[in-house]
Amino acid sequence: MHNWSMTTEAPRDGATPPRGFATEQIHAGDIRDSAHGARVAPIHMSAGFAFDSVEQARERFAGEVDDGYVYTRYGNPTIAAVERKLAALEGGVDAIAVASGQAAVTVALLGLLQAGDHLLSARSIYEGSRGLFRDNFTRLGIEVSFVDDDADLDAWRAAIRPSTRALFGESIPNPRNNLLDIAAIADIAHERGVPLVIDSTLATPYLLRPIEYGADVVVHSTSKFLAGHGASLGGVVIYGADALADPVFARRTVASRLGPTPSPLNTFLLQQGIETLSLRMERHSSNAQQIAEWLEAQPEIVSVDYAGLPSHPQHDLAVRTLPRGAGSVFSFTFSAGFEAARIFIESVELFTHMSHLGDVRSLIQHPASTSHVQLTEEERVAAGILPGTVRVSVGIEDVADLIRDLELAITAVRSAAPAVPDAAAPHAAFAS
Repeated sequence: MHNWSMTTEAPRDGATPPRGFATEQIHAGDIRDSAHGARVAPIHMSAGFAFDSVEQARERFAGEVDDGYVYTRYGNPTIAAVERKLAALEGGVDAIAVASGQAAVTVALLGLLQAGDHLLSARSIYEGSRGLFRDNFTRLGIEVSFVDDDADLDAWRAAIRPSTRALFGESIPNPRNNLLDIAAIADIAHERGVPLVIDSTLATPYLLRPIEYGADVVVHSTSKFLAGHGASLGGVVIYGADALADPVFARRTVASRLGPTPSPLNTFLLQQGIETLSLRMERHSSNAQQIAEWLEAQPEIVSVDYAGLPSHPQHDLAVRTLPRGAGSVFSFTFSAGFEAARIFIESVELFTHMSHLGDVRSLIQHPASTSHVQLTEEERVAAGILPGTVRVSVGIEDVADLIRDLELAITAVRSAAPAVPDAAAPHAAFAS
């Protein structure tokens, strides 16, 4: 693996030493603006680009030269700068920036799949991705099946079919942190000549680089931690050097034709966020670890699903693959059910109740009534989403202030204890 330590090693045999992650997040992929001297890549807010001659236009449209741009749907200097940076940070060789994380998943997989093919996915993935596979991919003639237990390697092997053309999972699943053993699943995929696609949104390349563990393609919702400020949408697809996937096909035939092009302004905002990624992820993970430990000590909480805790069933995997921290997004469950979760969420002040994650601000949400509301009660229970389950995305505020905020909310739950139903009570509010 590449040494992404915060210091660099001495050069050997005159070679340039590897640069640390914090250096790369600022400098990787930079091409100086020699014409104007701008140090920060400028925003090229232009739909199209002028040609010097008919021959130059022909060469660019034919793909015979790589010295300019044709139309922002095919490429843009601002977008290209971010693509180079993200490819470098993930240890990839090419990247395609798109308009959202959902677009990234779509482009990555439609670059691999067609009608009659089979996609095998972990069941623990983001509910929006599951809906995309279940409702949209099947309409295109792509068969999709899910592995119920991500940790059961035999189940992955048994579920691969002759028509399987891709495996999919998340490095840190949202919201329960049931981590994927990427190296083991990559081995299974490659035994059958099938690429592994990993959504690594919650880890970011600072905490984990899936390509180093055998993943062929990595996708991110850049709207989350990579940008960090919650001000712009975006996504990216990144390809490894030995990927069983063709980035040229995905760019020219899928992304450019379906047209999920990111705004150059949003891409510029993303670039600004990436430059502080390591600093933010250190703080996110540190805060989340302390808050998870605090929540686990509260008698009202029956479980805390954070891989950084020794009590988590995949803590050993987290220690091996996430030495810099287990990220900031996790869930916890009140033993008293929905009413306790409702009171808690409506009592916090620093945590913002909203449908987002990966912001510098701490966020909170009730999955059963939001992201998973379209599922049946049986499906929610199978996914570990109970009426008393709460999801947090821990921000970078002072952790003492965040814990104080949670203490006040817990106090509100305790004050309402006689009115809070027992966890065994029927969950009719969420029955479909």
